[in-house]
Amino acid sequence: MADIFDGYRLAEAWDEMFAAPGEPRPPYDALVSVLQPMDPAELRFRSDQLARVFTDRGVTYDFAGEERPFPLDLIPRVIDAVEWDLVTRGVRQRVKALEAFLADVYGAGRVFTDGVMPWRLIYTSPRFGREVADFSPPNGVRVHVAGIDLIRDEQGKFRVLEDNVRVPSGVSYVIENRLAMSRTFPALFAEQSVHRVDEYPSRLLAALRAAAPRGTQDPCVVVLTPGVYNAAYFEHTLLARLMGVELVEGRDLFCARNRVYLHTTRGQRPVDVIYRRVDDDWLDPLQFRPDSVIGCAGLINAARAGNVTIANAVGNGVADDKLVYTYIPDLIRYYLSEEPLLDNVESHRLDEPDVLDWVLGHLDQLVVKPVDGAGGAGIVIGPRATPAELGALRERLRADPRGWIAQRPVALSTSPVLIGEALAPRHIDLRPFAVNDGDDVWLLPGGLTRVALPEGELVVNSSQGGGSKDTWVLAGPHAGATEAATEEPAPALPLMAAGPATGPAIARQSGPDQ
Repeated sequence: MADIFDGYRLAEAWDEMFAAPGEPRPPYDALVSVLQPMDPAELRFRSDQLARVFTDRGVTYDFAGEERPFPLDLIPRVIDAVEWDLVTRGVRQRVKALEAFLADVYGAGRVFTDGVMPWRLIYTSPRFGREVADFSPPNGVRVHVAGIDLIRDEQGKFRVLEDNVRVPSGVSYVIENRLAMSRTFPALFAEQSVHRVDEYPSRLLAALRAAAPRGTQDPCVVVLTPGVYNAAYFEHTLLARLMGVELVEGRDLFCARNRVYLHTTRGQRPVDVIYRRVDDDWLDPLQFRPDSVIGCAGLINAARAGNVTIANAVGNGVADDKLVYTYIPDLIRYYLSEEPLLDNVESHRLDEPDVLDWVLGHLDQLVVKPVDGAGGAGIVIGPRATPAELGALRERLRADPRGWIAQRPVALSTSPVLIGEALAPRHIDLRPFAVNDGDDVWLLPGGLTRVALPEGELVVNSSQGGGSKDTWVLAGPHAGATEAATEEPAPALPLMAAGPATGPAIARQSGPDQ
């Protein structure tokens, strides 16, 4: 009998599926037994079908000027209940610490008075929102949705790579990937007890409604999108449809007497909660960029008056600053009196002169990142850089040490990926999505596994040619706050007859890069 894994060779990193050649890790036993006898050509055929379905549904992205279906690998990533319990508790802990930090930064500032973090770090951050200082949201929640990027290091230990609490994207892929996999490969689910992912829209809507201004009986929630040409427009339409709320653009809203209203065919309708997918700079031309035509003038004043809630909160970007990232373990100890459950990647702050000198002497051994970068932009991987690139980087670091951090290179874990008609190891990460309703932080059981498709590539972002995998969290006795639920695959339908689920396939999505 043929074995699809015969030609699979482990890379010099932690392999998610195999502990050694031919020895699958326990969570993968059932999956490997199903996949082993399959013909690689059959996998390629199913993969091509899947790509056509994604194109029809509008799940595409713009790569180098070409519209492509977002690559979904057919080999799922599997995480057992015990490991997911650690991820759940670690991400929940981190989100709670970030919430406390943001409330402190825009409030009393105890973290600076007590010497845990220098005040200069905040006032030099380009993402610090002075416009929302001394202001608290109605239910105190600023991070309604968080995307905490995790990697697994060479020893198989989960570590936090970065935090995303501005407008984290990519959850649409989690939902679409599961739907597509259950239809394309229902046999994979036959003997697996996999947590569902379709609870996310209802959880998000409940958190948004809980964030409405005090005294609101039936909150009006809207999703604010920059428009059809935005890279993540598909996600905006999908979430609005699944939550059953209006998808609006800035031109659909107006402010009067510090209230926000929506133009409808039946007149003006007051808006209570805006789930915005527009960056701070473009949100309100009265407060930020005056040339913005995708925001709505007066939103910030309405929020400060307590008449509308903006989710995620304006000014959250200061917590995404990668220099703040280096302080998160200390912030967890300070605000929660707990030890961090998930460690950071070993990092160095270049605004400290001694550290800068050491980093400049070891650039060829480090990864250097801009503190305000996104989507892998600006990252320099020292061991792969040329002498000329390292020389230019030294000049940039000397000119602006506050704008960079350095990290130890980590060989991200690998997972089998279908390349052509063979399986090969490719590096992956994981973005779990957390929803905060003010009472608890709920984690979507699965999250987005991103894949660096080029051989040896460590940057997983779609803008760099990356793809994704369906992420399975197995149900078990240690599943934390997540209820065990068996994934019930949809019937195996003719794929080309599935049809678009979110309207015309004109949406362009470049992937979860924020």
